[in-house]
Amino acid sequence: MVDTDEPVLRVGVIGMGFLGKVTGRELGRTERGELAAITDISDENLQAAAEEFDVPEENQYADYEEMIANENLDAIAVTTPHGLHAEQLLTGLDNGLHVLCEKPLCTNLEDAYEIVERTERSDRTVMLGYQRHLASAFIEAREYWHEDGRESPDFVTAEVTQDWIDAVEGSWKADPDLSGGGQLYDTGSHLVDSVLWMTGLTPTSVSADMIFHDEAERVDTQATLTVQFEEDAVASIAVSGDAPRVDEHIRIWGEDGATCIDGREWNPRRYREIDREGTIVDPNVSPGSVQPKTEAFIESIREGTEPPATVYDGLYATALTEAAYEAAWTGERVDIDL
Repeated sequence: MVDTDEPVLRVGVIGMGFLGKVTGRELGRTERGELAAITDISDENLQAAAEEFDVPEENQYADYEEMIANENLDAIAVTTPHGLHAEQLLTGLDNGLHVLCEKPLCTNLEDAYEIVERTERSDRTVMLGYQRHLASAFIEAREYWHEDGRESPDFVTAEVTQDWIDAVEGSWKADPDLSGGGQLYDTGSHLVDSVLWMTGLTPTSVSADMIFHDEAERVDTQATLTVQFEEDAVASIAVSGDAPRVDEHIRIWGEDGATCIDGREWNPRRYREIDREGTIVDPNVSPGSVQPKTEAFIESIREGTEPPATVYDGLYATALTEAAYEAAWTGERVDIDL
C-alpha cells in the first residue's frame, strides 16, 4: 500500500526519445513519483512528449540546465546519448538531485572515476539503467554465484547478436562522439555489465578483436573479448551488430556446474542450471522484470538503500569496455587497473 502522506518525487527527464518516453510512462504508473518537467534539444521530440504526458508549456525546456534551475525537482532521469551522461549526471549532483542515468555510465574512464568519487561524497542516490539487475533470470544467476560456500566461476561464455548497424544508421548511435563507440558500447554494455554483476569477478586484463564500420575504426559492429580475472577465471564475450536477429546466450561454469541464460529478440530470458553431473535443471523462475526501473529508483531513495545498479557497476563496465577498444586498436592485451 502506498503511504499517502509520503511526498511525491518530482522528476525532470532529460532527453525525450524512446527511453525518455519509457521513463515518463513508468512515472505515470506509480503514485510515488511524477513527471514534473521535460527537456530535449529536438522540438519535435519535446512536443510529442509534452502531448503524450500532458506537460504544460512552462515545464518544457530545450536546455536541461535551465530546467534544473527553474523547476523544484527532487531528481532527474538522464536518457540522452551516452557521451552526454557524465556532464548531465554531475550537474544533477551539483544541484542536490537524485539521478537515474541510463546505461552506460559514461564513455570515458576518467569521467567514471569522477562520478564515483562525487557520488561517494554526496548523500544523493545515483542509479544506472541496467535493467538486467531487475530481471528474474539474471537475479537468479547472481544469487547462485553469490551463495555462501559457492566457489567462484572459472569459465564464462557470453554472446549477443542483433541487426544493430542497420537500425542505427544515421542516428546518434552511429556517431562515436555521442555514442562512445559502436555495438560494444550499446547492447554490448548490457552483456559486459551482466557478466561482471552476476559473477562478482574482478577483470584484470583483456584482449580484443573487432570489425569496424567506419574508416576511423571507432564504430565497431562486431567484437570478441577474452577477459582474464583476478580470481583466475577467464571469459569470452562476443557481440555482433551485423546479424539478422537478436540472440543471446550466457554460460557461467564452476566446479558445481553452470548457470545458463538464453533468449531471442527482446523477450524475457530463460534461466536454467546444469548440475555437477551435467544434468540440466529448470528452476521454477518467473520470467521477466521484478520491478520497473523508475519504481526501483524511487524505492532506493525512499528507503535509503543501495540501488539495483550502482555507479560502481558503471565504472567496472566502462573500465573493461575502454580497455577492450585499446586492445583492439593496438593488437595487444591491455591491463585493467581498478
